[in-house]
Amino acid sequence: MNGGDGQGLRVLLLEDEALVAMLMEDMLTDLGCVPVGPFAELAEAQAFVRANPQGMDAAIIDINVAGYPSYPLAQMLKETNVPFAFSTGYDVSGIEPEWRQYPWLRKPFMMPDLEQVLATLRSSVPA
Repeated sequence: MNGGDGQGLRVLLLEDEALVAMLMEDMLTDLGCVPVGPFAELAEAQAFVRANPQGMDAAIIDINVAGYPSYPLAQMLKETNVPFAFSTGYDVSGIEPEWRQYPWLRKPFMMPDLEQVLATLRSSVPA
């Protein structure tokens, strides 16, 4: 993370809906973050994390990407100590029980919702 004010937070974005990804990318940029991606495929995001474990400060990952759950990416992020939040069109019951402890955004969400999740993620970024 660059600077003491949280600006420059590098946020990996996994979202398979192109319009949603573009909107999220714009919202992150407006909040002073540096979007990493966005990635539309789970395997692509996993390959990036494998090749660049220090290439992001945090992540926002869609739970359902092209019909597949993104929990394998969440596990990778957890193992590399990268704080993350899920994004989903479902309520909390759509999240597997073992992953419900992590922050999540319910789509559609507004800028204040994203700001709140980013504040939570920022507070978890290793110094």
